[in-house]
Amino acid sequence: MWTMRRNHAAETGHDPTGITVQDLNASYEGVSALHDVCLNVEPGHLCGLVGMNGAGKSTLFKALMGVITPDSGTVRFSGMTGRQARRSGMISYVPQQEDIDWSFPLLVEDVVMMGRYGVQNWLRTPRRQDREAVRAAIARVDLDDFAHRQIGSLSGGQRKRVFLARGLAQQARILLLDEPFAGVDKRSEYTIVGVLRDLASRGATVLVASHDLHALPNLCDEAILINHTVIAHGPIDEVLEPHSLSRAFGLEDTDYAAPQELTR
Repeated sequence: MWTMRRNHAAETGHDPTGITVQDLNASYEGVSALHDVCLNVEPGHLCGLVGMNGAGKSTLFKALMGVITPDSGTVRFSGMTGRQARRSGMISYVPQQEDIDWSFPLLVEDVVMMGRYGVQNWLRTPRRQDREAVRAAIARVDLDDFAHRQIGSLSGGQRKRVFLARGLAQQARILLLDEPFAGVDKRSEYTIVGVLRDLASRGATVLVASHDLHALPNLCDEAILINHTVIAHGPIDEVLEPHSLSRAFGLEDTDYAAPQELTR
């Protein structure tokens, strides 16, 4: 199994930034979505977020980014709230699906340039450093030959790499990814895994929501099991064990194999 390297700020030139959540509670229209969530993901860690549909993974991501206001509790990134961190460009989010008109003539480099909007002036006129960041991000996900292609002409895995490149162009220190391996080809999966490992080795904090229990041990060094609250959090080989998985997926303890069946 691959082991994470941690050289943090010395390699990035940035102060390391982790994720700290304390006693977080969130609800929708009076229905609890998260309760008493406490967790800490340190810089340089690649952490999996595992839970069944409706377990609160998306709500947690929204709370981390300051998109929703929790009922109580705190989210902090080096003293910043989620909203402050998002507005400062500290956090980058790669969603499972993008609300894009795939027939619109939008080029790959245009999509990746969106990651630079937070550091551009109000006219959003690309500067040399913006173009360089975009080129580097596209190269990092192995799409150099696709920079001037319309994004609608790409495969699902290639599109996922484009959106990852957008996050790379943003040069955020915290990356949140929702199901990055859903519907991707093996080459894209290999590329994405390599990029995420490299980011973590350079001190970034990476949180990956995924149903794929088979892929996570080869990607992450730790995992969080969630079912509206944190069931377990720690080294991945200790967390992804039958009893904790059964609790996270709302199954009987005797049905240990069932959570893995849900990922197929």
